[in-house]
Amino acid sequence: MRLRWFISKTVREACAVKKHYRRLLQAQRDLLSPPAIAAVQLKLDELETVLGEGDTGKIRVKAEELQSAAEKWIKPYPNAAWRENVEVLLVALAVAMAIRTFFLQPFKIPTGSMQPTLFGVTSVPDFTKINYWQEDKLKERSELFEQIKLRDAIQIPTGWARVKEWLHGNSYIRVVAQADGMVDSVSPPVKFLIFNIKQSLTIGGVEHTLWFPPDFGEQALVKRAGLDPTRVYHAGDEVLKMKVSAGDHLFVDRLAFNFRKPKRGEIVVFETKGIDHPQMPQDQFYIKRLVVLPNEKVQIGDDRHLIINGERLDAGTPHFERVYGFDPSQPPHESQFSGHVNGTVATKFGLYPNLAPNFPDAATVYDNDGERYMVMGDNTCNSFDSRAWGSFPAQNVIGKSFFVYWPLTDRFGWGNR
Repeated sequence: MRLRWFISKTVREACAVKKHYRRLLQAQRDLLSPPAIAAVQLKLDELETVLGEGDTGKIRVKAEELQSAAEKWIKPYPNAAWRENVEVLLVALAVAMAIRTFFLQPFKIPTGSMQPTLFGVTSVPDFTKINYWQEDKLKERSELFEQIKLRDAIQIPTGWARVKEWLHGNSYIRVVAQADGMVDSVSPPVKFLIFNIKQSLTIGGVEHTLWFPPDFGEQALVKRAGLDPTRVYHAGDEVLKMKVSAGDHLFVDRLAFNFRKPKRGEIVVFETKGIDHPQMPQDQFYIKRLVVLPNEKVQIGDDRHLIINGERLDAGTPHFERVYGFDPSQPPHESQFSGHVNGTVATKFGLYPNLAPNFPDAATVYDNDGERYMVMGDNTCNSFDSRAWGSFPAQNVIGKSFFVYWPLTDRFGWGNR
């Protein structure tokens, strides 16, 4: 029978007819009269018999008789085509939800804490990079001028070059004032599902619409663009110009950790619920590199290497080849592999002073008691991680980085582990 199904179109069509009308008969069994049920069932049985015999002529005849009997006795469904399409859509959604829940879940990197391994949303200019905590105001002023220079140097491509930039995750925004006045308001993006549809700026009472604005990550457009609410613009003035690079979109493997425990160095996604820190939201998912396992003691040396139970991690440790592949003669830099920075090193190089309150110096030992994990970002100069808020319960881990599917950059694929 199976062989005939593969080689005979008549057999395949008859099997499809039989399956279709058997399903309809079962669905309407409580609505049909006994004679109607008996008539359709008889033709189903006859078709089943000739299918077993393999005579294609008889199969074609019995399939037509079944169809005629079904059309006579089975009640027609209104809008049958729509019903079938909806059924197919619901099945597809159910399969997609099952895959998302148990196997692969899409995840979007919102911040730059894992750069350069995985990128969050970045932009040029990015006025959030101005280190307002610096006491040296001259340095702050130079950073401001640097962002202005970057903004003015942007060249917005057109045509095919613009399409290639989009494939690489780059979007461009330019707003020119249509009337004299200040920036009165900037609305949040209007969303449909996961897509930004539009965003509006009101300048001098005139609304300026951005269609399909990019995702700005955890920062808002106003902060990234450095809009000055006190400046008076004139019609024709350039209000803002930006290049926004999308954060990496990846699939999270939710299956692997059902069969084994996470390993040191794997990039994991975890819930923030239960992490006790005033700046930690309790309803989000973070992605970091797992560095400390349960019941281990950890230090961060002044050489920017972790010391676990007295043993120093280095570039030969699995998953840390790039993290510790930095030049020790160079100071740590943002979005570059620079090891892991403790409080002493942060102060020495003028970084955010409260970057690592749990590791103020190389001598401090953090005792990770119980079934808990500690994680750190590869962007050690700008990562809110276990150096600040400690450990979290092992059950908070939901999966590991699996495959970067967007944008089409050198990080696309399985290689970012």
